[in-house]
Amino acid sequence: MSNPIADPGHGHSPAAWTAVVIMLVGIAIGTTAFFLDVPVVVWVSVGIVVVGMIVGVVMAKAGYGVKGPKYTPKAH
Repeated sequence: MSNPIADPGHGHSPAAWTAVVIMLVGIAIGTTAFFLDVPVVVWVSVGIVVVGMIVGVVMAKAGYGVKGPKYTPKAH
């Protein structure tokens, strides 16, 4: 069984959701631009993915991560 103390929370936090949504948008734009052969937009989308990672880390440090004080887990 799982140990609730060592359980990282599986990313069910506002920080994780926000980061993933931003990165998915960047990947979707990048994939479309790659298919249409627009290299500038592909590199912009790489930047969007990096911004998504930074936003996730900043939100987690601001308390919106799994163990942050501003996050309240929902009962399943």
